[in-house]
Amino acid sequence: MKTVLVVDDSRIMRNIVKNTFTAMNIPCQFIEAGNGKEALARLEEQEVHLILLDWNMPELSGLDFLKTVRVQDKYKSLPIIMVTSEAARYNVIEALKNGATDYIIKPVNEKSFREKLSKITI
Repeated sequence: MKTVLVVDDSRIMRNIVKNTFTAMNIPCQFIEAGNGKEALARLEEQEVHLILLDWNMPELSGLDFLKTVRVQDKYKSLPIIMVTSEAARYNVIEALKNGATDYIIKPVNEKSFREKLSKITI
């Protein structure tokens, strides 16, 4: 079974993301982190096949997490989708430039997830 790491400082948002995935009948298990620092620890604890990552979080932002992870060879090809309310074009460019696989602007829905997931293999 594939493991999806959901990183967001809002528990409600993490639940919405998980429920959207569950509604799409994608068999996976979820692990959660409330910030980038916690997400780095989870990543070391077990194998992860996809990361859904918020941008604005305390301790370590999504962008800083992305930069930290992408310099490590073992995570170069790990799909990381930013799921954020940062909708400005320069934010999208910044995230993609720093290694985000794709970008979803909140609020999330099945359609946007299906579209982004169809481009990657988890």
